Amino acid sequence: MLDFAVGFIGSFLVLYIIVHSASMHGSLSMDHDLHGIQKNHAYAVPRIGGIGIACAAVVTSVAQPIWSTGSNAPNLILLLCAVPAFTSGVAEDLTKRVSPRVRLLCALASAFAACITLQAVLTRIDLPYLDKWMRFTPFAVAFTVFGVSGFTNAINIIDGFNGLASVVAMLIFASIGYVAQDVGDHLVLSVALTMLGAISGFVPWNFPAPSVFLGDGGAYLTGFIAAELMVLLVVRHPGVSAWYPIAVSIYPTFETLFSIYRRKVIRGRPAGAPDGLHLHTLIYRRVVRKNPDSRNLRQCTRRNSMTSVYLWALSLISIVPSTFFSSSPVVLAGVIVTFVIIYLWFYSSIVTFRIPNWIMPVRTTSVVVEHPRH
Repeated sequence: MLDFAVGFIGSFLVLYIIVHSASMHGSLSMDHDLHGIQKNHAYAVPRIGGIGIACAAVVTSVAQPIWSTGSNAPNLILLLCAVPAFTSGVAEDLTKRVSPRVRLLCALASAFAACITLQAVLTRIDLPYLDKWMRFTPFAVAFTVFGVSGFTNAINIIDGFNGLASVVAMLIFASIGYVAQDVGDHLVLSVALTMLGAISGFVPWNFPAPSVFLGDGGAYLTGFIAAELMVLLVVRHPGVSAWYPIAVSIYPTFETLFSIYRRKVIRGRPAGAPDGLHLHTLIYRRVVRKNPDSRNLRQCTRRNSMTSVYLWALSLISIVPSTFFSSSPVVLAGVIVTFVIIYLWFYSSIVTFRIPNWIMPVRTTSVVVEHPRH
């Protein structure tokens, strides 16, 4: 548990410095565009929270030999592999000029580096016909690289509200850690605990009232590390079903795939074009926005945070059973199908304004949320 504790303390302290020095770097780090199509925040704060998480992960991995007899080399190698994806995200956070294509290429580079250095290459997906193709190394490498980079971007896709991406990532890392403990994988367990602690140190600064955002760098880092840990579990342990990574991460994964389908097929627009039709955006605009004083700054922050709670609950529908049935392809397939049905029903209900009353939030007196002072 020292991995968790050191990760938490390191992240919390670095983010404390970032938040309270915002006046010095705010011209670069703050997101002042509050009216973009995917923007749902009431005021500008630094969007470099990923730096705190990265620093905590590095410090914990370097210091690990103090309390652990195992080698920390694989942990550090994994973090080195994450550098291209993380750096491209931080560059976008600071300059707002790094194209989606460049960031995708960097995510692909990170995934390929992990394939080479950690042998993190999927050789099975537990489908007999396709498993024959997975024995062909170039195909297996390509499949793994695109899968990892896809999930790396998926975490960034759902990063739009206070605590949404970070807490969903925490739930996924908790599941990974549980499965790793169950199969006796020290490497995966230690990295999962490190990331769980580092993200836990970030959440108090982001939820319910944000003083810092995760940013592209933080989203790419957490998405990449989670994806690689899931790949390693499948590669190193035949008892872990290849369906486990899909089932436990189905919320961000399906959100990404559905967004691509909605934009490209239904609307005839580029797959990477921004829009305001993500499930989390619709929940914010049509479900929690019905509370009183909807134009009030405090209510805006409260609605933003409440939106995340809906998606946390939705993600648990797949994460909980996936964790306890990680070796059962049949159960995991059922989890995936069940989640997709619930997601599409929920999305359709919101789009057609047929939202059940039991989904609507209870109207309560709002809690005062002050603008963070630096």
